[in-house]
Amino acid sequence: MSQTFSDYTPTKIWEWNKENGGQFASINRPIAGATHDKDRPIGKHPLQLYSLATPNGVKVTVMLEELLALGHEGAEYDAWLVNIRDGNQFSSGFVDANPNSKIPALFDQTTPEPTRVFESGSILLYLAEKFGAFLPTEHHKRTETINWLMWQMGSAPYLGGGFGHFYAYAPFKFEYAIDRFAMEVKRQLDVLDRNLADREYMAGDEYSIADIAIWPWYGALVKGLIYEAGEFLSVHEYTNVIRWTNQIAERQAVKRGRMVNRVMGDPASQLHERHDSSDFDMKTQDRIAPAT
Repeated sequence: MSQTFSDYTPTKIWEWNKENGGQFASINRPIAGATHDKDRPIGKHPLQLYSLATPNGVKVTVMLEELLALGHEGAEYDAWLVNIRDGNQFSSGFVDANPNSKIPALFDQTTPEPTRVFESGSILLYLAEKFGAFLPTEHHKRTETINWLMWQMGSAPYLGGGFGHFYAYAPFKFEYAIDRFAMEVKRQLDVLDRNLADREYMAGDEYSIADIAIWPWYGALVKGLIYEAGEFLSVHEYTNVIRWTNQIAERQAVKRGRMVNRVMGDPASQLHERHDSSDFDMKTQDRIAPAT
């Protein structure tokens, strides 16, 4: 028998009930702006990143590590931890970086006046254009890359805010919501699988910001790195996506990028903040906070 909630009727005017927020009740609210004063820290490098290793945060740290792997010294960065479960995104300094209070946010300190960049897709595009990397210059290839970048930005809310929330985080399991978003996520996976049937990467034969944007969401999903929903969604059906995600997962810059600002999982995979390339060898949580 299907689950029903026929006893609920929306009120004429919605009112915020903080207790209905589940595990995110302490950090979600229907208004913007800062809740407390705290300055934005600034390090020594050209780029200042304020983030957490969610899929959206991983996009940017992977991009920065890929740029450094290509030898772009101007892509050196300080990665400051913004722990959204602690409400760090509502500090006055972070709201100045992103008035929407969502990670990641970036400041480019090399411009005459520091340039703020927020929204992960905007950051990827900004960095690609600044360094002339991971975004083709030929008209059709560039447009196709941006097509898939924008596809990801529009599609991921169904995966994260929709399926991920109701399947993994909601305080109760609501059949209608899970079915609705599972159907959409599987449709999206089919879109990806069909596109990758005759392409090595999302936009063609070149690794690009489209792959960097999509992989932390859909690649991580089929590898079981988020939501633990692989069996539920039968991800084994999407063989082209699996080939693509495994290929990208082996890139050293991707492995490094996934570690930055990570606060969960194996302590050896957690680099809470990154201020120097040597931090990957010296400052992961297993080294600075060994188990007792």
